[in-house]
Amino acid sequence: MTMGVLALQGDVREHAAALADLGETVRPVLRPDDLAGLRGLVLPGGESTTLSLLLASSGLFDPIGEALRNGLPVFGTCAGMILLADRVLDGRADQRRFGVIDLTIRRNGYGRQVASFECDVEVAGLGADPLHAVFIRAPVVEESGPGVEVLATLPGQPDGAGRGHEGRKAAGSAGPTDHRRPVVCRQGPVLVTAFHPELTGDRRLHQFFVEMTKEERR
Repeated sequence: MTMGVLALQGDVREHAAALADLGETVRPVLRPDDLAGLRGLVLPGGESTTLSLLLASSGLFDPIGEALRNGLPVFGTCAGMILLADRVLDGRADQRRFGVIDLTIRRNGYGRQVASFECDVEVAGLGADPLHAVFIRAPVVEESGPGVEVLATLPGQPDGAGRGHEGRKAAGSAGPTDHRRPVVCRQGPVLVTAFHPELTGDRRLHQFFVEMTKEERR
């Protein structure tokens, strides 16, 4: 079976390389026919509004939506997280989304490009060693539903959006006015991250997703 990476825009090669490092066969997804026979699909980081428009113009939006509703495992990073969320704040009114994970997402919630940052996060299920995370114009999870499993968090200010990330110097400890912002979430066959795991050499999150796709086939 083959793993697909949406190849319309964003970190396509980086995700494909990460999956290939794990011994997976990878197919770039550019048209509806490319979805046939996939074991899982990655929606990469990029620009969520642009990706939404390209998904519509390529004829891919509806076929991907149907595949996801039928249980195709999917891994969305940054912009991919926004596309998969139920609710999006600060997006365009006509921006479409798949709505397969019960999250409220705020676009660019940690700030614009200048507010990009890196830090270590502890991710449940990946062992004791923290994962180095790269946040670039990252979305903020404002709310998560009861069916969502939060696998990693960062401390953030209560109003959060547009103010930068207050916890970047001490990602492991929140101050008295902080609360935890989810940055890795799972709901059934859907895995999302607010950061870009494909930009480091650590393949543990991609391996986690590969194992998820095997669970769904049982």
